[in-house]
Amino acid sequence: MKEEKLDTLKIKWKRGSGLRKADLNENGKYKCILYGELYTKHKSVQIESSEISQTNKDGKVHSKKGDILVPGTSTAAKKDMLLAREIDEDGVIIGGDINIIRPEKRLFAKKYLPYYFETFTAYDQLDRYITGATGIIHISNKGLKNLKVPIPPLPEQQRIVSILDQAFAAIDKAKTNAEQNLQNAKELFESYLQGVFENGDWETKKLGSLCDLITKGSSPKWQGINYVDEPGILFVTSENVGEGELLLGKRKYVEEKFNQKDKKSILKNGDVLTNIVGASIGRTAIYNIDDVANINQAVCLLRCNPELVNNRFLMNLLNSPFLKAILHDNEVNTARANLSLGFFKQLEIPCPTIEEQQTIVRQLDALRTKTQKLEAIYQKKIDDLEELKKSILEKAFAGKLDTSVSSVTNEKVEAV
Repeated sequence: MKEEKLDTLKIKWKRGSGLRKADLNENGKYKCILYGELYTKHKSVQIESSEISQTNKDGKVHSKKGDILVPGTSTAAKKDMLLAREIDEDGVIIGGDINIIRPEKRLFAKKYLPYYFETFTAYDQLDRYITGATGIIHISNKGLKNLKVPIPPLPEQQRIVSILDQAFAAIDKAKTNAEQNLQNAKELFESYLQGVFENGDWETKKLGSLCDLITKGSSPKWQGINYVDEPGILFVTSENVGEGELLLGKRKYVEEKFNQKDKKSILKNGDVLTNIVGASIGRTAIYNIDDVANINQAVCLLRCNPELVNNRFLMNLLNSPFLKAILHDNEVNTARANLSLGFFKQLEIPCPTIEEQQTIVRQLDALRTKTQKLEAIYQKKIDDLEELKKSILEKAFAGKLDTSVSSVTNEKVEAV
């Protein structure tokens, strides 16, 4: 299939301008699109007119029917940055950090180029043109112009798009069902968790009377201590504290002398860790490894007195909707929401006997094992459907797509 670099084709290149999230108004008189909405709101290759936002602030750059919009900035991973959305409407205000590809009429079939942006082949070509540091990355029209695109005759492009539309409709329907089943599995455990702590007729006790230690860590940079590669002291941040599990895929290490400065917050196997700063307040896990480690100032360490409170009972309690509501009601609204150590020490929690706590933990562990198996099954289905979608896309733009793909896709979707 013939390939052409976008820079050599009859395309006008533009860039959006202005507009912030604060400028949106659901009753505004102008339609508009912000770059972030291309990730969060417009998830199909074709932008739905009914989903376009509104504003009362007029803009400098307006869409033309057939424009292809590519976000120029992202906080996502590089592989998730590259996407394109086609707009089928004139006069929509295009916000800043959006690259606008405006092809000559009949150069591309509707949705053809946005579909191509979803292929591994397109990503492999443009990966080198993504710039910026980890956390904030960019791509410009200058980089996009280097993309080579297979360009068969227009009727063939239309045929490819038609087959992709049919195949992806079946995949998206199956994926929606799998995602709903995944959510149902998660909610099953949360609902049971809520019921356990909401309905128990137990004495309440202050958390400070149940824990031998309640403290938090600090920032190495405040003490002139550097981050290092292994070997060093494992440094646990709020990003490592998941809901019911420790997330150590991304590990940080600090110089060993950090533990000489923050001796109280050195972790022990079995310590309960809960986030006390930011959006993840109340997310709680147990430190369950033997490595020497410390924590940062966004994490609270709760070291249970095992004769009074079971650490897994406390973890489940803190992760329950019942207690999360209490935590969020007591956030201090500074630049970032946070909870104080004093609050945790005075926090009154339901406290059955240690024997009852152990029984509850066994029941919750058994249910969690079952729901995790269900979650794994449905997540695997979602991943398999995404792989099927990528496989079909690669075939489409390699000239290996025929009309039988729709029936084959239906069979594979049913198998998944």
